[in-house]
Amino acid sequence: IDPRTVSKEKVRKIYDLGFRRVSLGVQDFNPLVQKLIHRIQSYEMVRDVTENCRNLRISSVNFDLIYGLPKQGIKEISHTMDQTLKLRPDRIALYSMAFVPWVKPAQRLFSKEDLPQGEEKRRLYELARERLLSAGYFEIGLDHFALKEDSLYQSYQEKKLHRNFMGYTTRRVNTLLGLGVSSISQTTPSYHQNVKEIKDYYGAIEKGLIPSLTGHQLTMDDQINSDQIRDVMTCFETLVKEEQFPEREDVIEMLSDGLISISGETLRVEEEGRPFLRNICSLFDKRWREKRGARQRFSSL
Repeated sequence: IDPRTVSKEKVRKIYDLGFRRVSLGVQDFNPLVQKLIHRIQSYEMVRDVTENCRNLRISSVNFDLIYGLPKQGIKEISHTMDQTLKLRPDRIALYSMAFVPWVKPAQRLFSKEDLPQGEEKRRLYELARERLLSAGYFEIGLDHFALKEDSLYQSYQEKKLHRNFMGYTTRRVNTLLGLGVSSISQTTPSYHQNVKEIKDYYGAIEKGLIPSLTGHQLTMDDQINSDQIRDVMTCFETLVKEEQFPEREDVIEMLSDGLISISGETLRVEEEGRPFLRNICSLFDKRWREKRGARQRFSSL
């Protein structure tokens, strides 16, 4: 939900419809940063929505935070963490800023030079992560933290945690249906995305058609790699075959740096490797490695 548009009455409606978990797009609490990313919302606004949710006994409130935003430095990320910890959401998603102005034209308000990069950006992440761990949050996977009382942490402890392309869930389901423009659906062997324009979407619906834009049928290798990536993201370990990593330089480097360990058929993510979980998952992403030389579609920051 968007703190700028969700009133107390709308929160009540959400509750009456049966929803018991909500996620707030916070990103950052600093006015200059908010202005550059078109996300102007005061601390008081976020506080009021959070309190409204809790007063209605919403069982879990998540904040989405982003590090690496334009004009965001140590002072700004520290302020954002201070404000976040005052409200103490049950879950926190700490995402990296993706600079893709060719996809999001609004990002043309700032340039690449306005963004913290390299070691500077890494320090923002390390500070935010350390603040969360010190405040009693537990790292339960890629970019996600939760309090001990939250069902996401409990699912992690019971080794029932699941992750799909939308994020973490407390249990595994084989089918995820996306409704509306550009939404994505997932089944065990496939992905499907709806059209991105509203007129095309309703045009297909009115004709009784599935509003398809694109899709992908997973091969057996895709499914095996997908399962391994999911296991690493939820359990910090997975089963591997010896022939899967034949003297690969990236694997050898991670082993020597103490980020991962391999014992028999089990690859484990060490404590020092958790901040590099995305890099470790890329070891299993065969398609990504094959396409690294293709034209840029994603952020390089």
